[in-house]
Amino acid sequence: MDKNHILESINIKKMSAMASKLKKKRIRVKHQKVKVFRAKEPLMSVFMWGVNHTLNDLQHVNVPVMLMPDDFRSYSKIRVDNHLFNKENLPSHFKFKEYCPLVFRNLRERFGVDDQDLRESLTRSEPTPFVNPGKSGAKFYQSWDKLYIIKTLTSEEVEQMHALLKQYHPYIVERHGKTLLPQYLGMYRLTVDGVEHYKVITRNVFSNHLKIHRKYDLKGSTVDREASDKEKGKDLPTLKDNDFLKDGGRIYIGEEAKEKLMETLNADIGFLTKLHLMDYSLLLGVHDSEKAEQEERDKPDSQVGRTPKRGICLSDTKSRIGGSPVVVEGRLLIFLSPLLKTRNRKHMVVYYYGLLLLDENGLEEEEESDEANCPGQGVVPTPPESPSPGFHGEFEYDGRIIPDIDIYAIPSHASAPRKEIYFLAVIDVLTHYGVKKQAAKAAKTVKYGSNVEGISTCEPDQYAKRFIDFIQKAIE
Repeated sequence: MDKNHILESINIKKMSAMASKLKKKRIRVKHQKVKVFRAKEPLMSVFMWGVNHTLNDLQHVNVPVMLMPDDFRSYSKIRVDNHLFNKENLPSHFKFKEYCPLVFRNLRERFGVDDQDLRESLTRSEPTPFVNPGKSGAKFYQSWDKLYIIKTLTSEEVEQMHALLKQYHPYIVERHGKTLLPQYLGMYRLTVDGVEHYKVITRNVFSNHLKIHRKYDLKGSTVDREASDKEKGKDLPTLKDNDFLKDGGRIYIGEEAKEKLMETLNADIGFLTKLHLMDYSLLLGVHDSEKAEQEERDKPDSQVGRTPKRGICLSDTKSRIGGSPVVVEGRLLIFLSPLLKTRNRKHMVVYYYGLLLLDENGLEEEEESDEANCPGQGVVPTPPESPSPGFHGEFEYDGRIIPDIDIYAIPSHASAPRKEIYFLAVIDVLTHYGVKKQAAKAAKTVKYGSNVEGISTCEPDQYAKRFIDFIQKAIE
């Protein structure tokens, strides 16, 4: 057999081998992952889908140098018909509208809320409804991580929000986000089966990891301001001004913290008064530290009675700590919930009871002394690159307060009779002193007499003065 014939035979074998390999190779088609939004209420599935869609779209919109008047009238809108995704959870036809997207994005930046973290909080799992709706009939929902509140609005309140937003945004800019007013983060309209539903997102006033033991709604009024027996029968009733006074009526935060708090409160109330707004309240939540410690000790098979350990989890700026287990140097660390979500930082400081977390030198094996770990002694550091939202970025912190999350929290001072953590914010700020409120004032004057002080419905200037005086006297 000649040399050429041998070479030709070898080439044929190689080609047949290659052909057989090509036949065996399967081409796998990659399908785009579709995020499923499961909620018990179809309306909440639409809300989760819409928030995810609008925040994704907003990523591709350039941040303007400054907001223009048209930005306060703008909106984005999408209509969905006969969709092929998530059919078992979403209605076949719905519309979703986001109001003033650039304005609210700017507000979120001012308040140190990252859009991707907000999306994770609102869409990773279904928001849970509060059992008892508000007095006005509004429904409230809480994000799964308890960081944000979703409230339903009426069409009238949406109009009021538009009017407020034009003044509210410049005020937040002027105050550098230092306010006790609600932190408005987004407003939407959902249309399902021809019915329009309005929702607004705000930051939760209370902590997602510290239990609230007492809750008050304070207006500075003493006439007809006592919780009903039905309300008092609840696990966590919303008590009122007279209940607060009967309970002792004191907020022990010390003179320095009081001065800073009152400066912010005076500025906020002055802003509301100029807009002729009234009937707002100070929402006060009280975390009883000693009672909480006792509750932790009484829990069987629980590790949360131990003092929280501090740790630093090295991560990139977009890291999140979720419910997934993490193995570090052979140890299994279970992160029960994302306690800290911030942006523009090189690392996270994480607190959780009974968990060993990473610090800069590795795992913490030994607890520090009881004196060093005593709640109230430790100071939670805030890295220089992190935003410091809220009004109280200068306060000394109790060891259990996470500043980036518990932005409304102020611990009691060292010599206070009780060790407590207070959560304070101004809520219900959309009531304009118009014809309805004037009529309500006249009716209450007839009922209680013109000489009775403390009627909740009164002119904005009078309401503001009484409100400030009441809070000022309550703080020590």
